[in-house]
Amino acid sequence: MQTRKKYIFLTFLASWLLLFFFGGDQLRRFAFFSGRKAEARRNWPHWTDRSLLKSFAEPEELQSDGDPSLLSPRERRAAWLSVYKNSRCRMETCFDFSRCEKNGFKVFTYPRERDQPLSESYSKILTSIERSRYYTPNPEEACLFILSIDTLDRDHLSAQYVRNVDEKIRGFQLWNGGRNHLIFNLYSGTWPNYTEDLGFDIGQAILAKASFYTENFRPGFDISIPLFSKDHPQRGGERGWLYQDSIPPKKKYLLVFKGKRYLTGIGSGTRNALHHIHNGKDIVSLTTCKHGKDWEKHKDTRCDKDNVDYEKFDYQELLHNSTFCIVPRGRRLGSFRFLEALQAACIPVLLSDGWELPFAEAIDWGKAAVVGNERLLLQIIKDRLLPHRSRSRFLWNTLPGGLLALPDFSTHLGDFPFYYLQRGSSPSEKFTAFIRAASPAGSLSQSILRLIQAVSSSQYCAQILVLWSCEKPPPPSGKWPQTTVPLTIIQGRRKVRRTRIDRFFPYAAIQTDAVLSLDEHTSLSTSEVDFAFVVWRSFPERIVGFPSWSHFWDPEQRRWGCTSKWTNELSIVLTAATFYHRYYHSLFTEYLPAGLRELVDGLATCEDILMNVLVAAVTKLPPIKVTQHKQHKETVPQQVGCKDGDAGTPRLGELSPSPLHSPPAKVKGTAPGGRHFYHQQDCLNQLVDWFGYMPLVSSQLRLDPVLFKDQVSVLRKKYPRLEKP
Repeated sequence: MQTRKKYIFLTFLASWLLLFFFGGDQLRRFAFFSGRKAEARRNWPHWTDRSLLKSFAEPEELQSDGDPSLLSPRERRAAWLSVYKNSRCRMETCFDFSRCEKNGFKVFTYPRERDQPLSESYSKILTSIERSRYYTPNPEEACLFILSIDTLDRDHLSAQYVRNVDEKIRGFQLWNGGRNHLIFNLYSGTWPNYTEDLGFDIGQAILAKASFYTENFRPGFDISIPLFSKDHPQRGGERGWLYQDSIPPKKKYLLVFKGKRYLTGIGSGTRNALHHIHNGKDIVSLTTCKHGKDWEKHKDTRCDKDNVDYEKFDYQELLHNSTFCIVPRGRRLGSFRFLEALQAACIPVLLSDGWELPFAEAIDWGKAAVVGNERLLLQIIKDRLLPHRSRSRFLWNTLPGGLLALPDFSTHLGDFPFYYLQRGSSPSEKFTAFIRAASPAGSLSQSILRLIQAVSSSQYCAQILVLWSCEKPPPPSGKWPQTTVPLTIIQGRRKVRRTRIDRFFPYAAIQTDAVLSLDEHTSLSTSEVDFAFVVWRSFPERIVGFPSWSHFWDPEQRRWGCTSKWTNELSIVLTAATFYHRYYHSLFTEYLPAGLRELVDGLATCEDILMNVLVAAVTKLPPIKVTQHKQHKETVPQQVGCKDGDAGTPRLGELSPSPLHSPPAKVKGTAPGGRHFYHQQDCLNQLVDWFGYMPLVSSQLRLDPVLFKDQVSVLRKKYPRLEKP
C-alpha cells in the first residue's frame, strides 16, 4: 500500500514538473495577454511604456484629454481645426453602439424642409438610402442619422452653398453633438486655396467626403468617397468595359489624358507638366486653357495650339482605347475621371499627393491603380528632356533624395554637402566671405572696414565678395581697404529695387564650397572666423555660426513663435555671421517657388528664417552654434542711406536683441521692434504652412575649442583670443 502511494505521489510530482518546464512559457504568455486584454478595455490611451509608442509621440501627449489641436501643432491643419474639433474620434469613442443593438443597423433621414432646396446629387443620395433595406422612418429605431441639409457643395461661391448650417443643426433635437450622424461632402473650400473647411462644426459626426486629404482623415471613422458628377446614375448605369478575356489589354494607346490646364493657382503645376509627355502616337496628352471667365487674360503661348489639338480627339474614345489613364489632381485632390477611367477599364495613374483614396480601408488600390507622386513626376519628365543633366539612381534612392539634388548645380556627387560622409571626402579648404552692405555713398562705416580686415586675415579666406544692396552706387575702389585676398564688389541683381533675398542668389563669383555670410555691422575676430570654419568643415551639410534663436509652439495663440532670448536650446542661426555650403544658394533660388521667395521678400527679417528652415528640411538636423566673444554684445546701429528703407531695413539680428548684439536683460519679445517681431512670427508660420510641417530642429549643443577656458598655459591654446575680455 505504501509503495502504491509512493508511485502515485511520484507520478503527480512528475506531471507538475513536465507542466512547468514544457507549459510554463505558454502559461506566462496567457497571463500576459490576459493582462493586455484587460488593459485594452480601458479608454485609450493609457499606455506609458515607451516601447509601445511611436518615437515622435510623448506619453503625456497621448494621455492629454485637452484640446486635440494642441497635440499636433502644425499650421497646415489650422484651416480645418474648426471643422475637425473631434479629430481624435474613433468608432469606439464617438459612436453610440447601443442604439444599434436592439433594431440592428437602421438609418433615419431627417424630414426634408420645403424651403430648403436640394441638389440633384444629394437628392439621389437621400432617395437611395430611403429605398434601401436599412431605412427606418422612426428615429427611435435608428442607429445612424442623415441630415436633410445639403452639405455636398461647401464652396461659398457656389449657388448650391447652404448658409447658417451650424445654427440649423444645433436646433435639431437628434443632433447630440453629431454623434451617430453621417455627413456627405463632395466640394469643400473655395478659390484660391480650396481648403477642407466645411464652414460648420461637424462635431462627432462621421464624414463621408470626396477629395479627402490624408492628414485630415480620421482612420476607422471617416470614409473617403469618390468624386462623382450630377449625371452619375442613382442606380444601375452603364456596365464596365473590363472583360475576363481582355487581360492583358491590347489597346491602341498606352497612356492618355484629356482635360483642363489651369494657368494659375493650385493644381496648375501638375497638369502643365503633362504637356511634355505627348507624342501623338501611343501617348496622348491634351489640355485646354478654354475654361473659366478670364482664361484669355492669363493664356500663354501654348494655349491656342493646345485648344486646337484638344478638339481632335474624343474623350470617351481615348478612355476606352488606352491601357493607362492619367488622373491628376484638379483644384481639389479628387477628379471625375477616376471613376470614368475605372468604368472604361483603363488603369488609373493617380497624381494627387495626399489623397486618401476612396474606400481604401477595404480596397487595395495597389492592385487596381498606379499611385504616383506629383513632384516626382515633374522631375522625371525634366530628366528625360535633359538627359545630360539627369539624376542618377543613387541620387533618387539616397537621402535627401533626387528632388533636393539639383542637376542644374552639378551631376557629381562630390559637389553636394550631404554626400561628403558617404563618399569619404571633404569640402574645399578655403571659404568665400560674402558681406551684404548698404552704406551711404562716398563713405564706408568703420564696422565694415574692421570686418574686412579681420576676415581677410584668416588663413582660410580665399576671397571677399561685397554685395552692394543700396540704390546709391558703391564707393570707388580707392575707398575700400587693401587686403591680402581678392576683394570684389557685386551690385544687387534687380535694377528697380534691391531685395533681401539677393544675398542667397548663386553668384558665379562664389567658387569655394564654404560661404561665410556676413552683415556689414557684424563684429568678428580672425580667431572666431578660423574656428567656425574648422567646425563647419566637420559638418558641411549644416549651418554653423554665432547669433542664434529658438522657436517654440504657443498653445494659447495656436501658432509658432521665435525668440532671441538666451535659452538652453537653439534652432536658428542667423545669417549675419554664418558658414554654410554654397549649394544652398542654388537650392534657395531654384528649388523654392518664386511665390514663396516673394513672400519672404515682402516680410522684413524673413530671409534668415527661410534659409534655416530650408537647410533643416533637407538635412533633418539642427544648426551648430560656436563660441563667440563677449565684446559682440553691443547694439547694432541702424543702416542708413538706402532709398525708401528698402535694402537698408534692419535685418533679423538687428531688430530684436540677440546674443550677438545685446545682453539678455534687454531682450523683449515686443521691444521697440514690435512690428518686426510680429513679422518674424508671421514669417515662420507662413513657412510652416508652405512646407506642411515644422522643419526646424532644436539643439542644446554649442561647440568650443578643446582647451577653451581650461586651466592650461595660453601658449597651448590654438584660439587664445576667444577668451580675452
